[in-house]
Amino acid sequence: MPSAAGAGAAGAVADRLLGPKERRRLAIVLVGLPARGKTFTAAKLTRYLRWLGHDTKHFNVGKYRRLKHGCTQNADFFRSDNQEGIDARNEVAALAMDDMLSWMDEGGQVGVFDATNSTKLRRKMLLTMAEGKCQVIFLETICKDPAVIDQNIRLKIRKSPDYADQPDYEAALADFKARLVHYSKAYEPVDEGSYIKMIDMVSEQDGQMQVNNISGYLPGRIVFFLVNTHLTPRPILLTRHGESMFNLNGRIGGDPELSATGDIYATKLASFVHKRLKSQHSASIWTSTLRRTILTATHITGFPKVQWRALDEIDAGICDGMTYEEIKETMPDEYQSRKLDKLRYRYPRGESYLDVIQRLEPVIVELERQRSPVVVVAHQAILRSLYAYFTDKPLDEIPHIEMPLHTIIEIQMGVAGVQEKRYKLL
Repeated sequence: MPSAAGAGAAGAVADRLLGPKERRRLAIVLVGLPARGKTFTAAKLTRYLRWLGHDTKHFNVGKYRRLKHGCTQNADFFRSDNQEGIDARNEVAALAMDDMLSWMDEGGQVGVFDATNSTKLRRKMLLTMAEGKCQVIFLETICKDPAVIDQNIRLKIRKSPDYADQPDYEAALADFKARLVHYSKAYEPVDEGSYIKMIDMVSEQDGQMQVNNISGYLPGRIVFFLVNTHLTPRPILLTRHGESMFNLNGRIGGDPELSATGDIYATKLASFVHKRLKSQHSASIWTSTLRRTILTATHITGFPKVQWRALDEIDAGICDGMTYEEIKETMPDEYQSRKLDKLRYRYPRGESYLDVIQRLEPVIVELERQRSPVVVVAHQAILRSLYAYFTDKPLDEIPHIEMPLHTIIEIQMGVAGVQEKRYKLL
């Protein structure tokens, strides 16, 4: 491969991820009653699409309402017979839609429009505004599980700015339930246009998904992702393999064994996992197919182990087994190209970070699908990419994320979002 060709080749990967310019404008318009998981779904979908390389932005209409009208509207503002309230809510929805369309004109690809959008009249207004400017897919979240709804209501009252100045929890609860009644009276399920319906998908009961008039690569990926999402809280533990012989020598890639320190970490990791997940019998251990991750997990017993080739370290191509100093001396142009753009640089006959993200997508979807804890023992570039997904880091930051050896990063996933803890074992 010609000198510095890696960066240019990786650009082609980015083009494949993003798709042609004329197909890059897509509006995902949420529909649903309050406390049905719309904002949770919108945020998760936004994070997933950004991680894949699609320029995606979340537009929350509630924020526009609070900016224009404040946070003090009581339930009467949301009555279906309050025309003044209806006009005010439609006005802020139109403002948010205008902002989203302007953002798309400047190059944005996917807008996630987060509001109740619970009447045909409101949705017709949005379709009219979007006509000739972007494709619209309605995403309706329907939840019939009383326990999930009650949990969402209580979380809403604790977290929503609408009730930040209301010290009386019971008064806030009564007001929100009255708001729900008003919305329910006027609610009209989606049966127009292109739509995805998620029915009880967030609970542990058997949910279902209905899809109408959905076609194209990106909408298809969105459907596949959403069918695997849920709200069940569970931890995901991320850790690099223990120190390897190549780590000691500053060499990249290869399939080395662990150093003496790496062996100690493997023992400590097993002790930590057995203590942390002792009551989680359905947990699983995922490693790459390379020896250093398999050896790191060797002392963990009592849980099923899965080897993923997709979790193998970034392929360094002809640089495999070299130190960066050796690369600098023998291939200075390649060394400089990587230094200038680590995200898009592709090792000669190897991979770029964009390539790694592409092959990790099935891993992400499977992690989202899992309802039990997962321990992922992998490599620096792999864990940087996975961590960036969960924490919504920009793509350009991925190659620079700190991912120290002998450290466990616990990602807690659930209805409250994503939370992180770190444990340094050595």
